[in-house]
Amino acid sequence: MSAPARAVLMVSLAAAAAALSACGQRGPLFLPTDPAAAQRATLPQLLTPGGPRAASEAEAAPKPAAASSAPAPATSTGTQK
Repeated sequence: MSAPARAVLMVSLAAAAAALSACGQRGPLFLPTDPAAAQRATLPQLLTPGGPRAASEAEAAPKPAAASSAPAPATSTGTQK
């Protein structure tokens, strides 16, 4: 095995070991029940496009500008070098 291939293998193994190790949090998983948690979006709400949160944001979004305010098309001046 060549030196660059061995280096890639070692870096890959180190990255895999780091990725598979724990993040440092211990204890059982639980759903928070405090009042602040009630206002947070759940995972399905975050993953579903067009959910209740998207509807309220769509109403607050500004309307697009009228076509008359679009930039004028570029014209050539006829002077080329």
